Amino acid sequence: MVLELHVWGPAFSLPSIEAQSLATIAYFVLAVPKDEWVLVPSSDPSVSPTNELPALRDGTTWVSRFRNIVDYLRQYSDGEWDLDGWLTGLEKADNIAFASFIESRGQTLLDLSLYVSSQNYYGSTSPAYGTILTWPNMWILPPKLRDGAKTRTEHLGLSSLDLDAIEEQRNRDQSSATATAKIPKSLIKRPRDTVSSLLGRTPQQNQFKLEALTAEFFEPFEELLGNKSYLLSDEHPSSLDCLAIGYLSLALVPELPYPWLRESLQAKAPRLAEYTERMRRRCFGMVDVSSVFEPNGAVSSLPWRVPERVTVGKIGSTLINTLADSTPIVKELRANDRLRDAAKAPESGFTPEESKAISEVSQAQKRDVYVTIATVAAGITAFVGYLFHVGLIQVSLGGGSELEGEDEGEEVDFEMGALGDALSGL
Repeated sequence: MVLELHVWGPAFSLPSIEAQSLATIAYFVLAVPKDEWVLVPSSDPSVSPTNELPALRDGTTWVSRFRNIVDYLRQYSDGEWDLDGWLTGLEKADNIAFASFIESRGQTLLDLSLYVSSQNYYGSTSPAYGTILTWPNMWILPPKLRDGAKTRTEHLGLSSLDLDAIEEQRNRDQSSATATAKIPKSLIKRPRDTVSSLLGRTPQQNQFKLEALTAEFFEPFEELLGNKSYLLSDEHPSSLDCLAIGYLSLALVPELPYPWLRESLQAKAPRLAEYTERMRRRCFGMVDVSSVFEPNGAVSSLPWRVPERVTVGKIGSTLINTLADSTPIVKELRANDRLRDAAKAPESGFTPEESKAISEVSQAQKRDVYVTIATVAAGITAFVGYLFHVGLIQVSLGGGSELEGEDEGEEVDFEMGALGDALSGL
């Protein structure tokens, strides 16, 4: 049985629109024989029990995330498919450190470039998702992914991540200008800079503020690469090269309306840009997005397999899950369940003690939700009881004689008392 690698679908002439998926594809190309695996552009995290992509399927076993998949391949092949087997102790330390650096800083830059920037999101990213997603995911997932990108960039310490509000901000500024005109200038506090003001200006105004973010990411890798063929060696690629290609390809290749990230890569790290293009062509080639989803599509260097058709049951499940995740209390309960399941998963990477601690936190949060529900219900009950007690709501039993009551039953009238009088006057 061949291994199935499920990833986010192709975009921008790349085999995937997502960096971790690209990194995993690059690792398979460099380490795993082509007849041992197939590439499935599922573009649906729900295919995996962990609700994440990329995900590797081996029979009934599912493994998600780049690092977990690499570890699984190492064990599955008894070290034969291990790109890091030749690393020394110092090189392994560099591998781990730079990999962590790529995933944190690189993801931030991609979030800003592909999702937070309104120009790029609506001009390129959202249409790209529309090509690879089916209904109703094409309307559900892109906004959800953009919200996730905004959340991940909160650590920048900026007060706003919504670039769609630029025009609204201008209107608010005009309105506030009238009010602040009457306030002494010495008492007016200069507003804190925001991502909207950072990325919503012209490229010339943006560049000097974005240089700090891009320089601290590209320059260390430019120095690490030097004149070598790969990041850690002149002879052998490593998992670090795969991870770097995943993130750097999305910085270099996409044709975006506002290509500030690509321009920065080419200007600040020209050798790194050349390395990215060389490795990208070696691992991915040129991908025709439309042919990937055709049973008899164009010949490709990658072992594509067309994903399964979406069934009515799958569509219904997606709609129900979306509705559940949008309901406040249900959303919190589901999030706690997913956190507990992820901690208990064998491929989670947590120690038994860490998994137990995370599970206990999840259970505690779930109990807190139930306590909140009980508290609100008790408060509503007490409030209604108070209304009865003070007479704002009255109950009177009316009807005819006792005989009529026996034959026809009792008639119950609810009178709202003073509260009813107040409402009737509206």
